[in-house]
Amino acid sequence: MSNFKPPDSKREEFRKYLERAGVMDALTKVLVSLYEEPEKPDDALEYIRLNLGGITEVDVEVQTLKKELEEAKAKINELKTKLDTSPCWTLTFTESQTDYVP
Repeated sequence: MSNFKPPDSKREEFRKYLERAGVMDALTKVLVSLYEEPEKPDDALEYIRLNLGGITEVDVEVQTLKKELEEAKAKINELKTKLDTSPCWTLTFTESQTDYVP
């Protein structure tokens, strides 16, 4: 029975395992986040489930896509402004507008 360890020793070994794996840090972060929420969620356990994973690949992809969308919107607005102020567009639009019959 050389493998027998007192319960405190097993508990300490397990705690060290959790610390090495980053579990303690992740739990601490999500609990601090919950504590700092101005309006506490109705289901704290669900909040922990949703926020325990931290940043995932999907989160990174969503942030990247949001950034790309904002850049595209800015470029569209820039091009619309150029188009609206372009003398060639105004002339072309005016000429074609007179040809248009509803």
